[in-house]
Amino acid sequence: MIMNKSTGCYDYIRKPADAERIVSALTRAFELRTMRRERRNLSAGFLNPAPHKSEAFDELITYSPAMLRIFQYCEAIAASPEPVLIMGETGVGKELLAKAIHRASARKGEFVAVNVAGLDEQAFSDTLFGHVRGAFTGADRARGGFMERAAGGTLFLDEIGDLPVQAQIKLLRVLQEREFYPMGSDRPKPLTARIISATNRCADELSDVQRFRADFYFRIATHALTIPPLRHRPEDIAPLTAHFLELTVQTYGHAIELPSQVLDLLREYPFPGNIR
Repeated sequence: MIMNKSTGCYDYIRKPADAERIVSALTRAFELRTMRRERRNLSAGFLNPAPHKSEAFDELITYSPAMLRIFQYCEAIAASPEPVLIMGETGVGKELLAKAIHRASARKGEFVAVNVAGLDEQAFSDTLFGHVRGAFTGADRARGGFMERAAGGTLFLDEIGDLPVQAQIKLLRVLQEREFYPMGSDRPKPLTARIISATNRCADELSDVQRFRADFYFRIATHALTIPPLRHRPEDIAPLTAHFLELTVQTYGHAIELPSQVLDLLREYPFPGNIR
């Protein structure tokens, strides 16, 4: 019997026990313990008053209560190794939020970003997993992929909603097994990077079985959040305007006065491209 001191047993094993059954039971116990620890962290994060905005999120300029709740959620899951899916329209700051989660996680490795939209199966495998010498025509030397480069850090996969089905299957296996094979190699390498994905598609569109495998969606969306568009955050118009004016002053070297009525006009604008 595999015991948990606080809540009883995780599982039991009938005799005679074979090695595969023992490993399976221990794996489930470890996963359950990890999930319970993450649930406690999430509960603590939401029950305790969070700082107005931690330093990890300084690059995201906002006074929106909805955004501050997202920051609080991100702080609570930052230390988790589980994948995160960030959804939101183009230009809302998905990559900035992914970088903030990386900073809040205090991971030692790099933050590595790659846009996976438009990559065919071979290009996807080569870009993420790398290859050994002779893996394909023209591979005259070995090359490490982005998963290796992001070891101990965070791998950000942008436009994950456009990933072909075959690439989804490959990435799903990597996430399940926590290891990957460089192209042409029969020796696996451990996956130590935390995977954060982003898409401008909504959850309903992603879970469409014709576009996205359900098992892949649920794997990459262990933690999922949606950044609201700028038109739903009117309180952010003024601080963002001030921020971009300051950048403009730095660029051109002289002060710029903004007529008060300009802000009124900006608040009425729908911002189809959001902050970008």
